[in-house]
Amino acid sequence: MIAGMLIHLKCLRKQSSDSGWIKTLLDEAENERMHLMVFVEIAKPNWLERIVILLAQGAFVIGFLILHLATPKTAHRLTGYLEEEAIISYNIYLEDIDNKNVENIPAPKIAIDYWNLDVDATLRDVVIAVRNDEAVHRDVNHRFANKLIKSKTHKQLVIR
Repeated sequence: MIAGMLIHLKCLRKQSSDSGWIKTLLDEAENERMHLMVFVEIAKPNWLERIVILLAQGAFVIGFLILHLATPKTAHRLTGYLEEEAIISYNIYLEDIDNKNVENIPAPKIAIDYWNLDVDATLRDVVIAVRNDEAVHRDVNHRFANKLIKSKTHKQLVIR
């Protein structure tokens, strides 16, 4: 969301094309929001846990905004690496479900509707869908980082 907003503002200021970046980034933001909504439905956090989630979101927004303003390439590369770590975490989650350390409960309706899962889908199916999304996010952010190059003046970053 932050990167999409900053690119949107840059394109307005420069009256230039975004080469499709804004829609891609906003789609990713919506997808990540759905991950949160699904896992809130599954975990049913109490008020304290919800506050921790909000504080973590606030810290991330501020940190990512500063990072993206300073160096968009690093911001996208970091996001790509965070997504890689998420994939590893979801693989561990799947192992825990398979080893019966975590109950393989029925998937919530919000997940079934969002990913068009079977009506009898389970938590395992949800985790696989989320992990697949994270792999796409990883690739998108690494690709964006690769496309960001220094301009001839080395004073600004341009989108190739």
